[in-house]
Amino acid sequence: MSRVVLAILVGGAVPTSLFVRAQAQSRAQGAAVTAPAPQVPATLAQLMKGTLYPASNVIFAAQDENPADVPRAKDPNMATDLLASSYGKWEAVENSALAIAEVANLLTLPGRKCANGLDVPLANADWDKFVEELRGAGMTAYAAAQAKNQDKITDAAVVMTTACANCHNRYRDRRRPAERCK
Repeated sequence: MSRVVLAILVGGAVPTSLFVRAQAQSRAQGAAVTAPAPQVPATLAQLMKGTLYPASNVIFAAQDENPADVPRAKDPNMATDLLASSYGKWEAVENSALAIAEVANLLTLPGRKCANGLDVPLANADWDKFVEELRGAGMTAYAAAQAKNQDKITDAAVVMTTACANCHNRYRDRRRPAERCK
């Protein structure tokens, strides 16, 4: 019995290196290693409100106040303002920008629903375009945050606003309510 199986049976943690070795061994033996199907419990609106909305607000806030000047919260570990948290200041802007770029991947997972129960329009060519614009906006904001430059953050916020508006105009704002996807 392999150590990986034994660890699982006894309820122990499987060290990553053991899991990687088990995968490599399976591949070497010709066995297919398949990943489980991704789960998509959030609707598109929930994903937007829980990830993109707060992350983009960090980018937008960095336009008005230099993140380096934001004081730490009384208890930075419990701060709800990411700029004042333990991972705050410019690091929060960097992390939020990367989160935006990464969430673009979640927008392409099959099975995600709009708030009204319709499928997210993954088959539409413009959906892929809008997702790529969002990813690009996140990476533009990341580069600006790495430079710790408010002027570049302002430029990145314009790119982000445009990317969001393009998708919102097509899928959220200008369609009959029964056809909207949000």
